[in-house]
Amino acid sequence: MKNIEELEKLIKHHKVLYYQGRAEIADHEYDKLEDELKERSPNSAILKVVGSLVKSEAKVKHDEKMLSLSKTYILDELVSWMEERPVLSMYKIDGMSCSIIYENGKMVLAKTRGDGSFGENITQKTLWINSIPKNINSPERIEVRGEIFCEEASFFHLSDEMVALGLDKPTSQRNIVAGLISRKDHLELSRNLTFKAFELITNEHLKTEEAKIKKLISYGFKTLDYTIHKNRKTIEDVIDTAKEFMAEGNFLIDGIVFSYNDLKWHRELGETAHHPRYKMAFKFQGESKPTKINEIIWGVSRNGILTPVANVEPVEISGATISRVTLHNFGLVRQYELKSGDTIEIIRSGEVIPKFLSVIEASENEFVIPTNCPSCDKMVATEDIRLVCKNEKCPAIVKEGILNYIQKIGIDDLSSKRLEELIKAKLVTNISDLYELTHEQLLTLDKVKEKLATKLISAIENSKSVDLITFLSALGISGGAYNKCEKVVFAGFDTLEKLNAITAEKLMEVDGFAERSSTEFVTSLKSKDGLIVKLESFGFNFKEVEKIDSIISGKKICITGSLSEKRSVIESKIRDAGGVVVTSVSKNTDILLTNDQSSGSSKLKKAQSLEISIVTEKELMDKIS
Repeated sequence: MKNIEELEKLIKHHKVLYYQGRAEIADHEYDKLEDELKERSPNSAILKVVGSLVKSEAKVKHDEKMLSLSKTYILDELVSWMEERPVLSMYKIDGMSCSIIYENGKMVLAKTRGDGSFGENITQKTLWINSIPKNINSPERIEVRGEIFCEEASFFHLSDEMVALGLDKPTSQRNIVAGLISRKDHLELSRNLTFKAFELITNEHLKTEEAKIKKLISYGFKTLDYTIHKNRKTIEDVIDTAKEFMAEGNFLIDGIVFSYNDLKWHRELGETAHHPRYKMAFKFQGESKPTKINEIIWGVSRNGILTPVANVEPVEISGATISRVTLHNFGLVRQYELKSGDTIEIIRSGEVIPKFLSVIEASENEFVIPTNCPSCDKMVATEDIRLVCKNEKCPAIVKEGILNYIQKIGIDDLSSKRLEELIKAKLVTNISDLYELTHEQLLTLDKVKEKLATKLISAIENSKSVDLITFLSALGISGGAYNKCEKVVFAGFDTLEKLNAITAEKLMEVDGFAERSSTEFVTSLKSKDGLIVKLESFGFNFKEVEKIDSIISGKKICITGSLSEKRSVIESKIRDAGGVVVTSVSKNTDILLTNDQSSGSSKLKKAQSLEISIVTEKELMDKIS
């Protein structure tokens, strides 16, 4: 920059555009401008401006300032800030911050963050947002803060609705929130938005950040998943998970917010004029560049979903040469009418898969979407924002299903290319065919010699001795990821006989399974009956979960309230001791674990009415030990 005044003017310009939902530059580019100003003029008034300006007629003062967050892109800086204190993390949603006031249990006011001191009254718009409770069980005046955002599927439906109303087609999932909130008409469109709460301001004496979240949940608010960290390792894990979510999640995040869990540090450390000292945002260094789409390729997953990938003109971003970009799903391709020749902006943040951001210049080429499956040529069906091939014998679906099994069950050296050869030669048409392959048949494959053929037969034979969790996860059951199968087996369904008798009602008692996911899992499992019987006939030796003889063996245990350790840790200890973790209290529950026997929670009241044994965490751990 030529001078500080020019830099300040540029920052102010981009800040206004950002809060209007019309950002011209990426977040990391804006952060660089602010960092430069901090270095050259640390006391600049522009650095103290939070949010955007609010029109005077819509101004509403905040009871407590809504500040920005201090941020870092460097893990070591985050760990240093942590200072070995327990911290709580949750994703940082890329939407619009909102404050909601409740008096005597009723919502009386909703406002944007605005400039941090004054926000804009948006009460009429938030009345349309279903995820914002209009009444809560609290007699006092409380303030709930959170983020309004648009989920992926909602964005595509909203776009269609706006076009049908004769309105401009929205340009991006990120900008649509500011666009709807600033509208003077069609307030009903706000019903497509979602609100998740992350902050509670109340006179009630709460001791931890986690207690705030649980209180928000008890009021009926949707909240983000959170993790409590005591060391660097778990922080690294949640950062890796966030990278995956940035590439595949159904809403936009631009980082992770970390907060000291103990609220005494919030009170002692306080805030600067710009940010609280007890919170830190970890963001991912991102770089975006323009490139041109050469071709859009549609693949087919094992579930039959057509997945679009753009082959683009190679461009270097964040030290890597990018030639392929994920386009996520049919809904996104349709929304932007993506086609060969389009010049697009792509971004790579935190070393995740490069993503499409926006269309810079559309080409005059014809916009075409598949009507037939690229693998089997059968007609595809449109399901919401996805294109789906319904042909169960589709070569791509068959191959991906078998490949998923090979990778999960651990048949090493049987690559995707070799599997494709086997399928083309009609030696393998389903999973069970793998166990009928002969040494001689494998030798017919390209570049497979005696030594490799022997190794492959041995790997296939060895896969017959496997634990039940791995076996289940390899079958490709809907909603049957490894962690879900683990919960099913640890809940007592630890033999094929018990799994055969499972019902959706029984599965709903297992942690992590709701009505829909239980029905989906059981229906899919039942459809695999023939395959399971066939595999058994080949001499599979399924390892059962080791039976543990302890005082809680086979006992169904429900947990409620805060714990001294992460809930998953306590659940693992219960399972290791032979106990079964359930999510709700019923007449079949044996024990309710709670550290607060005067909380008045619904689970506690139900346990008391059913005369179920109620123990503290320490009492249960003493029993186990």
